[in-house]
Amino acid sequence: MKIYDYDGKKNICGERIHEARTRQRVSQADLAARLQVRGVIIERDSISRIEIGTRFVTDYEVREIATALSVSVNWLLGINEN
Repeated sequence: MKIYDYDGKKNICGERIHEARTRQRVSQADLAARLQVRGVIIERDSISRIEIGTRFVTDYEVREIATALSVSVNWLLGINEN
């Protein structure tokens, strides 16, 4: 299977995840722990790679990250919610 990049990155939500996480003063380790409690097996280094765009993010991860950070999936994906 060929892996594709979008504008040189493997996801479009990493920058928004970083923005929401830092605005709330949540560490990468704390976000990983929140996700693990919700059943998403992920480590701190995976959060880092998501934020810099070197790791793909599955649809269920996007949903759970949005919930853990109290933002919408649409906001994480950069979709205008008007």
